[in-house]
Parts: sequence; structure tokens; C-alpha cells
Amino acid sequence: MFTKPLTEKRQTEALQVWLNQSKLMNHEVPTDSSQRFTAPDWWVRLVNYEYWPFWVFYLPMIPIWLWQSIRNRSLTWFTATNQNIEFGGFFGESKIGILNQIPSEYKAVCISINSTLSEESLSHILKNEKLSFPLVAKPNVGERGIQVAKLESFEQLLQYHTAVEGLYLLQPFITEPVELGVLFVRLPGEKTGCVTSVTGKEFMAVTGDGLSTVEELMTKNPRFRFQIPAVMKRLGEKMNVIPANGQNVLLEPIGNHCRGTRFINRNDLICEELNAVFNQITKNMDGFYFGRFDLKVRSENELLKGRHIYILELNGASSEPGHVYDQKTGLIEAYKDLIWHWNALGEIARRNQKEGIQPATVSEIASLIRHHFTNSSTNQNHE
Repeated sequence: MFTKPLTEKRQTEALQVWLNQSKLMNHEVPTDSSQRFTAPDWWVRLVNYEYWPFWVFYLPMIPIWLWQSIRNRSLTWFTATNQNIEFGGFFGESKIGILNQIPSEYKAVCISINSTLSEESLSHILKNEKLSFPLVAKPNVGERGIQVAKLESFEQLLQYHTAVEGLYLLQPFITEPVELGVLFVRLPGEKTGCVTSVTGKEFMAVTGDGLSTVEELMTKNPRFRFQIPAVMKRLGEKMNVIPANGQNVLLEPIGNHCRGTRFINRNDLICEELNAVFNQITKNMDGFYFGRFDLKVRSENELLKGRHIYILELNGASSEPGHVYDQKTGLIEAYKDLIWHWNALGEIARRNQKEGIQPATVSEIASLIRHHFTNSSTNQNHE
């Protein structure tokens, strides 16, 4: 049975000393509306670590990466983790290639589309696959919700089809009410693994007061204020609509943290039943050891029974335990959990290398990242 023997005690203690010297620990976004106007945006970003830039948040993790680099004798040790995913799922992996390995009874329907297809061919594929709107479109290679869109009509699909380059995916928009990120870890040589992180998602939405416009309602919430430019671009004049008193308005249907979704620590769901479900899901996924399943499910009870589960995506070595972005987790605990997961990833890589699985070279990773961001920049310029 998988346990947590991998935590480096001295590293954790050293990190905790560093963090205790900082006064920016566990400051939550005020929930009382009277306080929301007192704190400027820069202060909200400063005292709430979930808003920190990626590189700032992960800066204290550099010693862990260096330690694992020494231990694994490779700077790119993390690419020797999942044998069934390109580069271990660190970067640049094919989403459809990963989804095809998941048992059909646990995943949403997903098809890949080449952006060079004609309008007629695109329409023909939708009919053959019996796909109806709304649909969710996403790049086959991408991260952090970039270019993920909910499409309500064939006209919107054509706009997306014209804007993107290369391969992209289409999935039906799953309406099940519970969306979660479930991180699963198994050590090479072990028959079973366990769930180590469960993240709930609270979508960005405002409730009308009968007086304020959508934009004005967004300004009252520190989290939503940061998303106003992006939502404005998508909704346009609808930002000036005044919702009725008590009316709930969903602003973002995509459950991504950088698009305003609040991540909630739901590690209370971790139990033997949940472990059994994901051991069953991954049973025949040879070479898979570390990753986060993004899914929708009818209810938490159905999740524990392994029923009505729709896996939307599976991320590999770069998967984050999303619960750490819940401010209630606290910065100290967030870093403790990150350290544990990085050490678990390092142990997987070490065991795989003993079996002859070699990590990618530094030049391969540099070329991959350069190629990806060149393509991403081109696609964004076409939007």
C-alpha cells in the first residue's frame, strides 16, 4: 500500500523556518463586502499567495528540484515518470493520446479535429459522432486553460476552427454538477496507489442585487476584479446588464484557476473507496504513476461508487495538487504538500531509471518549450 515515506524532513524544516520569517501567511480574501473596497488590488495579490506569479510561488521549491536532480543525476528527472506519456506529462503532451488510454466508461466523449479541415468536413464529423452543442474546444497541446472555450453554436465553432492552428479537441459540455481535480500517485513496482489530493471548483459567478451591472458586481469581489478584462472581451455589452435581485449569473464555465475559478481543498473525500475507484481506472494504464484527473461527476457519493464519472483531462508530471491554492490550506501546509509530491515524483523517476527509463535531455526540453511558446504566440495573435 502506498504511504508517504518520501518527505525530506530537513528540507521541510528549513522551508518552514523561511516561511515563519514571512508575515504573508494564510491571509484570506475578506468575505465581508464592507471590507472588499478597502484593499487595493496590489495588496490583495500580495497577501493571498494563490495570486502570486507562478515563478514567485515556486521559487522556494528550487532546493527540492536541485536535491532530486542530484538524487536522480539529471536536471530533467521529472520526465522519467510516466512512461505512457510524452516527457512524462511535464510539457507538450498530446491530450487525446492520454485520454485514449482511459477506460471509456470513465471519460467524456472526445474527438480530435485538424484545423485545416473544411467547413463541410467539420459538419460531417459532428453528425457522424452525434455531437450536439454546447461543446468544449481545447488545444490538443496546452495548459492553464489557454484557448479553452465553450461553444454554443456551429458559427462559434467555425470562429474557433479558423483561429486555432493544428490539432484541437471537441468534447460535449458535461452538465454534471460536481467538478473535481483528483491527483493519483503510484510507485513503480507497487500494484496499487492512492489519491493524494482532491480539489473542488467553485465557478466564477455573481448574484444580482437589482441595482448593479455585471461589471459593478465583479468589482465588489477581489478575485473577480482581476478577471474583468478577460470577461469584458468575451461578454462585451452584456457586462452592462443589471441582473435581477437574487439572479445568479455564471461568468466563466471553464474550471481553471487562472480564469477565476476558486479552488477548494476537498481532501476530506480521500478514503479507501476513492482509492479503489482510481486504482480501477488506472488498472490497465501501463506506465502511469503520477497525474491529476480533471473530471465531472453526478455527486460525491457517486464518485465513491465509481459511477457517472466523466474524466475531461489527465495531466502528468506537471500536475499540481490543486488544493494548495485554497487559502484555508495555509501557506505552510501548501509548501509541505508540494514538497511531498515533488519527492514522490522524484522517487518514481529514480525507480524508473533503475528499470532503464531515461529522462529527456536538457536540449530536448528547451527545444520543446521554445517550439510550444512560438506556436502559442502565433495562435494568440490570431484570436
